[in-house]
Amino acid sequence: MYESNGEAEGTAVAGRPKETAVLVAEGDVGRRRSLFAHRDFRLFWVGESTSVFASYATGLTLQLVAVTLLHASPLILGVLSAAAWLPWLLIGLPVGAWVDRLPKRPIMIVCNLLSAVLLASIPVAWHLNMLTIGNLLVVAVLVGSATVFFTTAYHAYLPLLIGERHVLEGNAKLQGSESAMEMLGPSAGGAIAQAFGAAIGVLLNVVGYLVSTVFLLRIRTKVAEPARQGPQAGLIAEIGEGLRFVVKDKYLRPIVLYGASANLAIWGYQSIYVAFLIRTVGVNSATVGVLIASGGVGGILGALLARPLARRFGTARGLLINKVVTIPFGLLMAMAGSGPAVALFFFGLLIVDGSIGAGNITLNSFRQTYCPPHLLSRTIATTTFIRYSTIPVGAILGGILANYLGLRTAMWIETCLLVCCTVVLLASPLRTLRDFPSRPAA
Repeated sequence: MYESNGEAEGTAVAGRPKETAVLVAEGDVGRRRSLFAHRDFRLFWVGESTSVFASYATGLTLQLVAVTLLHASPLILGVLSAAAWLPWLLIGLPVGAWVDRLPKRPIMIVCNLLSAVLLASIPVAWHLNMLTIGNLLVVAVLVGSATVFFTTAYHAYLPLLIGERHVLEGNAKLQGSESAMEMLGPSAGGAIAQAFGAAIGVLLNVVGYLVSTVFLLRIRTKVAEPARQGPQAGLIAEIGEGLRFVVKDKYLRPIVLYGASANLAIWGYQSIYVAFLIRTVGVNSATVGVLIASGGVGGILGALLARPLARRFGTARGLLINKVVTIPFGLLMAMAGSGPAVALFFFGLLIVDGSIGAGNITLNSFRQTYCPPHLLSRTIATTTFIRYSTIPVGAILGGILANYLGLRTAMWIETCLLVCCTVVLLASPLRTLRDFPSRPAA
C-alpha cells in the first residue's frame, strides 16, 4: 500500500454541468441505504476491485519471478520496483492535462487491456526460455505507464458518477475493497507461484485486468464532463495551472509533501521485504503471500474506521491522530524472525497499512470535493506526481541499503524514516483544523 491523496444536497455544483445533479439524485438511493444501491457504482466498484487485485498480484509475482527464477539481487529488486513507478516522473503531469480533455471510462478500459497484454508476455517468454530481467523491467515500465492514465482517470471519474455528496462513502467502499484485494492478490499470487511456478502466477494478473474491463464496459451512465473554463490553453499552460494550484494551497502543499516523504520510506522497505522474508526470516513463497496480505486486512479495518474516526474527531484532526498513534507500529516489521517472531511482521504491516487506508479515504475525498471541477484531473495528476516521485528513489535506496548494510538493517532504517515523516503533518496548518474545508478560499 502507499500514501495516496459536501456540497449542496442534490443540486448541481458550481462549475459542474447540471447533468451531474441527476447522477446525485440517482445516488440518493444510497443515502437511504447504501451506495451499493447505485447499479453503475456497483459495476464500477467490481471493476476497480478486480483491477486492484491484478495490480497487487502483479507487484508480488514480478518480484517472485525475479527472486526465484532469475535470482535477482536486492539492488535489482529495488530497480524493478522503481521501474513500475518511473512513469509518474516522466508523464505524470501531462497525463493530468490529457485526462482533463478526454472521457474517463474509455481511458480506464484501454489501460486494463494494455496491461493484460503486456503481462501475458511474461509466461510466454519464460516458456520460450527468453525471459530476462530486461523483459521484466520493460513490462513494469509500460504497465506503470498505463497505471498513470488509469489512476488519474479513476479519481476524476468517481465524483462524476456518484455526485460529490457521496464521495466519502464511495471512497470508503473502494478503499475497503482495495484493501481486501491487497490481501487476496498477494495470497493468491503467492499460492499459485508456489504450486505452479512464479511465471504462471502472472496469468492471474491478466485475468484480473480482463474481468475489470468487462464490468467497466457494462456501465450505462453517461456522465457529463466538467465544463472547461475559457478557451483551451496549451499543454504547458494547463500543467502550470495545476501545479500552481497545488503548490500555493496551504492544505494541499503539506499533504503532498507528507505523501512524498512517506512513500520514500514505504517503498524503501516494500522493495526488499520479499527478499527479507525469504532470505533473512526464512519463509517460502506461499507464506510471503500470507504475510503481505496482512496489509490488506489492515486496510479493510482502516476503511471501516475512517468514517467513524472522521465523525468523532473531524476529518483533519482524525487524520493526525491516526498517523501519530499507528505509524510507529511499523517498527515491528524489522523485528520479525523465524518461528513465532514472524508474527511481528504480520502485525506491523497490518497496523501501518490500516493507517494508510484510513488516511487515503479522508485525503482522496477531501481532494475530490475541494478542487475546482475543471482542475480536478490536473490536481490529481500533480499531487500524485509529487507523492509518487519519491517511490522510484525509495525503491532503489532500499535496494542499495540492503545490498551494502544487509536486509534487516535496511528495514530498520526505512521504518524509522516512516515514523519521522509524521512531523510534516504536525508542523502544518492542519493541526489547527477539526475538519478539512469544502472549497478553497476565494
